[in-house]
Amino acid sequence: MSSREFGQLLGRVIDIVRGSGERDAKLDAICTLLQESVSHYDWVGFYLVDPQAERELILGPYVGAPTEHTRIAFGQGICGQAAETEMTFIVPDVALESNYLSCSPMVRSEIVIPILYQDRVVGELDIDSHTLAPFTDEDRAFLEQVCQRVAGLFAD
Repeated sequence: MSSREFGQLLGRVIDIVRGSGERDAKLDAICTLLQESVSHYDWVGFYLVDPQAERELILGPYVGAPTEHTRIAFGQGICGQAAETEMTFIVPDVALESNYLSCSPMVRSEIVIPILYQDRVVGELDIDSHTLAPFTDEDRAFLEQVCQRVAGLFAD
C-alpha cells in the first residue's frame, strides 16, 4: 500500500474511534477494516491487559482463524515481549523465532504493536500474515498511529 492509501485508511480508523458505540465494537470494526483493506493482513486482533491479572494479556476482538492463545503472559512469545518491552516487534519469518507462539501453520510473519495509555501498556494490536516478510516501515508507522488513536478508548 502507498502512504496515501495508509493515510486514507487511518482516517477511517479515526472515524471509527470517534464514532458511537462500545470500545470492543470499535476494536472489532477496526480489525475488520484492516483485514479487508490490506491484502497481507490475514489475522488482525487486539490483546488487552487483563484488569484482574495486570501482567497478562487476554484475547479481545479479532478477525481471522480461531486461536488457542487466549491468554498470554507478559514476556511470553512475541505478543508478550511487545507488552513487556513496550516496543513494536516485526517478525519477518516466524519459523526463525524460538519464542513464537504458533497460531496456525499458515502464518509466516507477524507484527505486534503495543497500545500505551498514560504511559502504561493497556493492550496491543497483533497482525499475522501468510506472506513471508511483508511488513514494511510504512506498515509499522501506520499501525503505530492506529494504536495511538485507539489508546483513547482505554480511558477509565
